Amino acid sequence: MTFEQAIEAFGKHLLHERNASPRTVDAYLRDLRGFLAWATGEGLYPSGVAELDIMRLRAYLASLYGRLEPSSISRKVSSIKAFCRFLKARKMIDQNPATHLRSPKLPHKLPRFLTVDQAVDLLSTPRTESPKGRRDLLILELLYGAGLRVSELVALDVSDVDISERVVRVMGKGRKERIVPLIAPASRAVRSWLEVRPGFGKHGPRDDALLVNGSGARITVRTVQRLVRRTTAALGTTDGLSPHALRHSFATHLLGDGAGLREIQELLGHASLRTTQQYTHVTATHLAEVYDRTHPRARRSEGEDR
Repeated sequence: MTFEQAIEAFGKHLLHERNASPRTVDAYLRDLRGFLAWATGEGLYPSGVAELDIMRLRAYLASLYGRLEPSSISRKVSSIKAFCRFLKARKMIDQNPATHLRSPKLPHKLPRFLTVDQAVDLLSTPRTESPKGRRDLLILELLYGAGLRVSELVALDVSDVDISERVVRVMGKGRKERIVPLIAPASRAVRSWLEVRPGFGKHGPRDDALLVNGSGARITVRTVQRLVRRTTAALGTTDGLSPHALRHSFATHLLGDGAGLREIQELLGHASLRTTQQYTHVTATHLAEVYDRTHPRARRSEGEDR
């Protein structure tokens, strides 16, 4: 089997057997074709997957250092490892050449998030007198008020929202479905948007997409990213955040108000509790900063040190 045929088979495996999202599949295949393009340029083109070896893989990764961020290199390592595991499982290769491949060490970065006051200000930004303002408010309410991923948000259909029960049905990573409750402001935002959605844009919605653009098509991830970056930058305290920062804010504020990690895990759709536990570090760091800034003895000690 040629390398390109193996990549195609791997993509089908991810999509149909692993239930990966099309975006995830595209990312994996893009990484693998990047390796193939490099190998071709270096005269190391593997005509078949049986020619894959650790030396080729390490040489490729070495070529990336200094050009890409460690996080990008780490993602490519993950793609290559997943591909090689697939080849070994399907008996396309006898030995897995990526077994001892190592990812670069990544600096531990705490997720960025809004303060509660900033979140309140953010949700008062859209001008709800206009249909577009109602749509934009709903976008922000679902990202912050329900903790949705941006990919989950844009995939919502009208039928996924139950206003009477105040819940939204979300298709998460790995196509795992979860039911997320809607707080009262988010529920009101849904109702307000649905009132104007039928006449939104030039010709109205083209399909059942909950959120549509001016052409009636399903809204894109990029549109949501631009909206969030613009509205968070307008707060005057940040250079603009990603939609994921609103999800981080949702979880951080829940934890700060006493919600348990297990409950937050369910709401966020995390497969592992370890992923949710990052918010304990965020909250602890934030509390320490508040303490140092506001406690009189902390301020006095700082002055004495000087």
